[in-house]
Amino acid sequence: MERYLEQFRGHLESEEKSRATIEKYMRDARAFLSYAEGREITKRRTIQYKESLIQRYAPASVNSMLVAVNSFLRFSGREDCCVRLLKIQRQIFCRKEKELSRGEYKRLLQAARGTRLSLILQTICGTGIRISELKYIMVEAVREGRAVVDCKNKMRVILIPRAVQRELERYIKKTGLKTGAVFTSRTGRPLDRSNIWREMKALCREAHVAPEKVFPHNLRHLFARTFYSIEKDIVRLADLLGHASIDTTRIYTIESGSMHISSLEKVQRLLTT
Repeated sequence: MERYLEQFRGHLESEEKSRATIEKYMRDARAFLSYAEGREITKRRTIQYKESLIQRYAPASVNSMLVAVNSFLRFSGREDCCVRLLKIQRQIFCRKEKELSRGEYKRLLQAARGTRLSLILQTICGTGIRISELKYIMVEAVREGRAVVDCKNKMRVILIPRAVQRELERYIKKTGLKTGAVFTSRTGRPLDRSNIWREMKALCREAHVAPEKVFPHNLRHLFARTFYSIEKDIVRLADLLGHASIDTTRIYTIESGSMHISSLEKVQRLLTT
């Protein structure tokens, strides 16, 4: 089975999926096969697996896993065993306990002051890049004030805000970097998601920010919400984030329920006064 899974990996690579996507699909495919326990894969068994996921995970997570499982089934020539994704009503607001506020972001920066992590937080939140795109913030890009990002065969230019650029220039001068990625490990490889995730979590206590709000992708969401609150231009925001669909961008612009309650109260006052 491992050999067959490696063939599936090769198939995903031929489709030019990102490394993170490939690893996720592989994990989800292995989990499905582990559930099957060597028994024949049938449509009924896939439905039962779907039901087991529903009992343990949020709907969005279930759908994410089913996408991978369906991909594996199609690769295996068992498209007849694929299952439908859950229908999820679009939320107009996000859970407040998950939303990173600007104040909390500033406290994280304060807790990380004087460290490389502070620069990483500012770079991600100042440009809206994905954590996987941090490797494109290179010495040459900092000097030019713009980075060219290649993600999922889509090229886009990321402009680096001047304040962030100045901070990065000072860091480059201090470390003596001449070329290549600005943020690297001791071995010279670009930092990965796990490195940064762990460092961010370590800030939570000092910054007085709930750990469930502190992860790299939430910085990208904060950038999107802040940009949209200023510009109200979702098409331009989609371009900045590198989204092919505006529907994806809408997910990034939703505010917490308290913001919507405030808006509803303003409407009510207008209607009754």
